[in-house]
Amino acid sequence: MVVVGAGLSGLSCALELQRAGLRVKLLEACQRCGGRILARQGPAGIGIELGGQWVGASHHRLIRLLGERQLRRFPTWYEGEGIFHWKGRPHRAGIEHAFRDSLLFFRPGELRGLPAVELERTLRLQSEFAALVDQLDPAAPWSHPEAARLDGSSLAGWLERRGSSELEGYPLAWLARMGGSGGFEPEESSLLHLAWTQAIAPQHETPETWLVQGGISQLAAALAAELEGSLRLEAPVEALTQEPGGVRVQWGGGAQTTAEAVVVAIPPPLRLGIRFDPPLPPEQVALLQRSPMGAMVKVLALYPRPFWRQQGLNGLGIGNLPLLELTVDCSPPDGPGLLVGFIAADRARRWRALSEPQRRRAVLADLVSLWGAEAGEPLDLVQHDWCAEPWSGGAFTSFLVPGALSRFGRHWQAPHGRVFWAGTEVASRWPGYFEGALEAGSSAATQVRALLG
Repeated sequence: MVVVGAGLSGLSCALELQRAGLRVKLLEACQRCGGRILARQGPAGIGIELGGQWVGASHHRLIRLLGERQLRRFPTWYEGEGIFHWKGRPHRAGIEHAFRDSLLFFRPGELRGLPAVELERTLRLQSEFAALVDQLDPAAPWSHPEAARLDGSSLAGWLERRGSSELEGYPLAWLARMGGSGGFEPEESSLLHLAWTQAIAPQHETPETWLVQGGISQLAAALAAELEGSLRLEAPVEALTQEPGGVRVQWGGGAQTTAEAVVVAIPPPLRLGIRFDPPLPPEQVALLQRSPMGAMVKVLALYPRPFWRQQGLNGLGIGNLPLLELTVDCSPPDGPGLLVGFIAADRARRWRALSEPQRRRAVLADLVSLWGAEAGEPLDLVQHDWCAEPWSGGAFTSFLVPGALSRFGRHWQAPHGRVFWAGTEVASRWPGYFEGALEAGSSAATQVRALLG
């Protein structure tokens, strides 16, 4: 039995199969395991998570797994007011925990500096979008009676045809760039796709509820330790050839092994780098060709203390700044201050075109715009470009271009003979999150066990 890819999905799948009594070989192309879990040490030994880090309120598999490994959680800091930064002006507002009643988490009634008529229209459009989300079958969004129309052009085109102002369209544009399946511009995907992401990974279920003391990278390390004898690093899989009763796996520049079945737990675009024999069905290839990875840069600014809290602020910053479109307070309990931010989609591409000193100045300028002069003097400033990770290709996950979901979405999870799919992107619930990675890994392990009897 072979599992390809040692991210959280591949690690958990391999471990489940190993516990079921199967001999497992876990092949990872990178020099490390963990996939989009990645950490480094900051000043004074503070662990900094360069990849995913949050635990959601309904991420039951992840919560159980953390409990089994005795890894403790602490709540994300949302006490006090956040900043909605719009067209050069910061607006303070409290957090509305009922997401659908908010303007991107903020209490609309406290955003008094925004044009009242535009704000009302913005909230109305949000409600219309939420109604569409509720109409979709999460397992088959292409079955919606108007799926082809909703998927046939970009989200940006849909907003333009409605005559939406910049503010009216901003919450949906923000979900495209910064939602859990984010990293893309409204021009790059459709209304149907965006609605589907919220049907299966909804922001209103608070997916950023907790953080893990010491970092979630501890979980990947613990799973890898249990698979130590089965894990091979720097072993990219090059070809999968299905033969009677098994699959021949070519990897690492000439090595081969034979398995009764294979689970491929890598991002969809990277599957195109594997030669399949027999070839993948044309519909699956078409889906993969239309599934680029999101463009995302994660920013971490470390301070001696979370100074913003003394001003009654909670570190949640959202708005149309030049680069940063989201910051969150991720300070450890009784530790230094840590603001985590994200640069997504076209902003990430603009950031990439800057020199290192220009990048630093631009990011610090945005932090100062949100949180004041003290934000411009961090102990450490880390900017990690996930598009530069060759075996990830981007973050948080992949997305679908207009027309792909309605035409080819039904092939999203279909196995290919003795080859099964894992990775967060193929999850039925919470794709783009660790919970989705665990669900997809468990589902693939169940399919393998059913095949092998």
